[in-house]
Amino acid sequence: MNNPLLAHSLLPLFSQIKPDHVEPAIDQLLANARVTVEKHLQATKNYTWENLVEPLENADDNLNKAWSPVSHMNSVVNSDALRDAYNACLPKLSAYATEMGQNETLYKAYRFIAESPEYPKLTVAQQKIINNALRDFKLSGIDLDNEKKQRYKDISQELSKLASNYEENILDATNVWSKLITDEAGLAGLPASALAQAKQTAQHADKEGWMLTLQFPSYHAVMTYADNRELRRELYDAYSTRASDQGPHAGQWDNTEIMEKILALRHEKAQILGYKNYAELSLARKMAKKTEDVINFLEDLAEKSLPQAKKDLAELRDFADEQHGIKDLQSWDTGYYSEKMRQHYYQLSQEEVKAYLPITRVLPGLFTVVEKLYGLNITEINSFDSWHPDVRFFQIHDKNNELRGQFYLDLYARPKKRGGAWMDDCVGRKKTDSSIQTPVAYLTCNFTPPTGQEPALLTHDELTTLFHEFGHGLQHMLTKIDYLGVSGINGVEWDAVELPSQFMENWCWEKESLQLVSGHYQTGETLPDSLFAKMLAAKNFQAGMVMVRQLEFSLFDFKMHQDYDPALGGRIYETLEKVRAQVAVIHPPKSNRFPHGFSHIFAGGYAAGYYSYKWAEVLSSDAFSLFEEKGIFNQEAGNAFLSNILERGGSQDAMELYVKFRGRKPNIDALLRHNGIGVAA
Repeated sequence: MNNPLLAHSLLPLFSQIKPDHVEPAIDQLLANARVTVEKHLQATKNYTWENLVEPLENADDNLNKAWSPVSHMNSVVNSDALRDAYNACLPKLSAYATEMGQNETLYKAYRFIAESPEYPKLTVAQQKIINNALRDFKLSGIDLDNEKKQRYKDISQELSKLASNYEENILDATNVWSKLITDEAGLAGLPASALAQAKQTAQHADKEGWMLTLQFPSYHAVMTYADNRELRRELYDAYSTRASDQGPHAGQWDNTEIMEKILALRHEKAQILGYKNYAELSLARKMAKKTEDVINFLEDLAEKSLPQAKKDLAELRDFADEQHGIKDLQSWDTGYYSEKMRQHYYQLSQEEVKAYLPITRVLPGLFTVVEKLYGLNITEINSFDSWHPDVRFFQIHDKNNELRGQFYLDLYARPKKRGGAWMDDCVGRKKTDSSIQTPVAYLTCNFTPPTGQEPALLTHDELTTLFHEFGHGLQHMLTKIDYLGVSGINGVEWDAVELPSQFMENWCWEKESLQLVSGHYQTGETLPDSLFAKMLAAKNFQAGMVMVRQLEFSLFDFKMHQDYDPALGGRIYETLEKVRAQVAVIHPPKSNRFPHGFSHIFAGGYAAGYYSYKWAEVLSSDAFSLFEEKGIFNQEAGNAFLSNILERGGSQDAMELYVKFRGRKPNIDALLRHNGIGVAA
């Protein structure tokens, strides 16, 4: 079979990849990798970087470059056949990873290099890769007896499969629900852009009227603008019970048992490796060293934020009562009356801002922002192989005209595409025999698509999301580290990986940069000063409520993993209720099944690590305070962030790199200030 996944092309041949190609390609590449490992282990006993680590990195790179497009397509153009092929490979990939992690000869070979006279002559990045590998051998169970090694392997395979099943359930539960409205009066309050989108969705389904779905743009529009309270309640109920035992599809695609199994297996894995719980194990690859440090950080932030959050909610309740006669504010009301309140007090409508943020202005404006910060030149390439007609492709050159990276941009929500927004690694940077392998990223969002002749219009939140994901992309693409293990985001401690992304969000709140990304979709007029003043005035509207909501997620995730008891099971909702009693101001109805759709921790990389967003926010706020002092496009500050953070990847500890950039360790003051929360003396 002429297999496009084995073609060694510079970029994936997406249009040629079929589900039938997947398993044969992965089988062959895994076999090749095993042969490579064995061959280089047997060739000598005098191991070096060149005769062992480099060929192994190359074998892993070949495997990653085949698996990456498969994994990506499974997320963005999902089908039953592709899903089956993807799931068939997960246990094979997991088995290979565990096998390498438990390979005694390989472990001894890495130790030989670490203890050899050659080790001090290696670069800092090479040394970090060796050290990370020795740590990862321990975390893969290298020291376990054979029975425990086998159990570790079985657990890893099962967890891989369960995470995939969890994500599939959410995707299927999201796609199955829709509601057709045939009388436009039932959609009173929805802005013209949301109505146009609902009509377009209905037309695609060969229906007359307006079709609502649980795709986020559709759901968010109803929850924010629909005057019909019962309609909001219906969508809230469907969305908040996805993939659970509650709601309109109760028991179908139910993640309850999967979540329990995941927690049990994670706990068992941690204990096999000698940790008390999975929270402890998760910190082995993070900046935070002790579980109590994480809890103390989150609870301290909650203590500082809770008074503001309570005040925010009291003001919202008073507003809903006094202005609209609503005395029993419910979860399906908060978004709607918050928007009414924002308009009332600040004369600010998200729809009004949206008109100034067409993607046709936002994208070139974003590129200008990073050009001013880092001297980059971003150009579009029109001829490339793709997985969907919406996708665009770009390349980045630096001020010396050196090609630094390329990226795919897939911006719009559609059926069979996983919700949310993310950056992922398509190709990583490494030194080859003849040159440098150019890093390539996937940047994926789920914005409302264009309707008719009108361009896609972004909310300010969506603008922030785009800047966030682009920040991740810059760390992946601008790396100057030539070794895969620590180039880009590889090897970066997980609680520091959100720094470059959250850092970029700051430019969404600066007049100078907003002028670059804005332009009314009809007139071209940039964002007026009067509208910007309203946005700034409303910037910290309900910031306390937003802060404690994120702290609720973070504490729930961490405590659920830290306090797991095999005799009692996951106690998922019990833990969530305890955390809510401690930090939440809004308590949703009992039917709400938020954890059943919490992909970050049950199917993503954030298990016992969701706090990373808050910790990285401390880093990013503190980092941006330098630009507040010197100017948001200050070249010296931009070069310092580029050379110490973005270009260094995981080649050194994140705190070392941060101190090199900032001249000191971070503090929490800037985060509280940016959120309008008083700093304690």
